[in-house]
Amino acid sequence: MDDPTLTRTPKEARWSRLEPRRQLDPDLARRMLRFAFPGCSIAALEPLRGGYRNANFKVSLDSSYLPAVVLRIYEHDAALCRKEVDLMSLVAGTVPVPDVLYANTGADGDLPSFAILKFMEGMTLRELKRTGDRAAVAEAAFASGKLLASLGKFAFAKAGWLSAGLHVTDPLLEGDDPLPRFVDLCLASPHVQRRLPADFRSRLHDLMWSWAHRLRQLDSETSLVHCDFGMRNLLVRREQDTWQVAALLDWEFAVSGSPLIDIAHFLRYELRDSPLLEPHFSRGFLEAGGVLPSDLRQLCRVIDLSALVDTLVRAELPSDVEWEIVELLHATAEDRDPRL
Repeated sequence: MDDPTLTRTPKEARWSRLEPRRQLDPDLARRMLRFAFPGCSIAALEPLRGGYRNANFKVSLDSSYLPAVVLRIYEHDAALCRKEVDLMSLVAGTVPVPDVLYANTGADGDLPSFAILKFMEGMTLRELKRTGDRAAVAEAAFASGKLLASLGKFAFAKAGWLSAGLHVTDPLLEGDDPLPRFVDLCLASPHVQRRLPADFRSRLHDLMWSWAHRLRQLDSETSLVHCDFGMRNLLVRREQDTWQVAALLDWEFAVSGSPLIDIAHFLRYELRDSPLLEPHFSRGFLEAGGVLPSDLRQLCRVIDLSALVDTLVRAELPSDVEWEIVELLHATAEDRDPRL
């Protein structure tokens, strides 16, 4: 039965760009598309919402024999095109990802770095949640758990940042206790100090260091971590009478580390007093071979604390985003559900 309360729970809508990042000149789009589809013309060009650092456009071609595609333009860092293409090639066949039809991973005259991807039919898990269909969300959460466990099949020689060519470069932070020290660096930022009072910053510092011993046990893990494993990047659709994940999108932030980073992101808005994704997500993760600690909830909230304070380091944030992050931090420090 549809549940109207689902449409009032947090949706992460404030965390993504609601308007298209840029407009795209049709002539420039045609120049890019000719590499994969020479001679074809564009029937429709539609900017896609949600991407924050890159621009995405759905392109319908003038031939009924050709599929709709996504033209993804890398505006923040051109090297991310090669990284994403390499990662999608690595996991294809195990994890559902869009087919890469063409990628310009280097400089080609005045063209930006871009990829042409097969357009995947479906809706985001966030959009499914908005329908209020609790049974459908439970099925999709179960499928998401199974998918995330499958990422654990891919491992690297060490933990750290992933670059083009699937090389692990630097550690996420040099030295011991990287996560507590990273949080301390964020708390020392003038923008964080402006947004959080001194006594609360001290409380967050103490909380992170109280978990330091437990967090050290994760520092040597080297699984493939998506690092943006949230509802807006999980495309789902109904197949054979059940909701499945059609594609996992946006691999630009992927690192080598602990899968708990992805679990923490996915469960960020899960309410202890009114669960939605659980226990379905965890059950799918376990059935697909994943391993979960007994302190999953508390540990994931501590891990996610680092991502939240990292966002507060930004000089400019919409006021509602800032308020939401601060409330999530208070909920973590006070071990309660966020009041969003």
